[in-house]
Amino acid sequence: MELGLTREEILEKLLDSYEAYFDVEWVDDPPVGLPLAATCRFYVHSEKYVLIKKAKLWEADSNEYVYLFSVPHLTEEIFETCKAYAYEEGMKLIDPKPGHMYSYITAVFVCDSCTPEAKRVLKRCRVYKSFHFSWYGWMNLHTAAVVREGSEIFTNRMGRSNAKFMKKILNS
Repeated sequence: MELGLTREEILEKLLDSYEAYFDVEWVDDPPVGLPLAATCRFYVHSEKYVLIKKAKLWEADSNEYVYLFSVPHLTEEIFETCKAYAYEEGMKLIDPKPGHMYSYITAVFVCDSCTPEAKRVLKRCRVYKSFHFSWYGWMNLHTAAVVREGSEIFTNRMGRSNAKFMKKILNS
């Protein structure tokens, strides 16, 4: 895979693909010290009932909150700061209640280059939280990075599906 694109072009391609299912919002005025470029929100409500809607068998809410960061050089410090921001903001949006199945918080980094320490920390990142012993669902934090130098895309273990998605989008 060869990325002959600028960071801005990569962001545009990713956001164009997210727009089909997500509510995408460009960030004009990011919080101080954060390279936040855009946020995306996705909500799904499913339910099964018998004959009438009052005879509900089950219902499930699934959510995903994506935070896209654009940085020239990704370091461990920048990664930790942005990850903490995405986690805090994403947790504010989660409403664990009966019917909530899962929520994913995804921090995506588009960068020109990356330190080996940042890559290691990003790949090893594991944040999981269950609500009321999983009766009210759970939350996973996914991390992903698109590095122009070396044309690399890598994720943490829980975010592997993001890498497949991004490779498909950026190769098209």
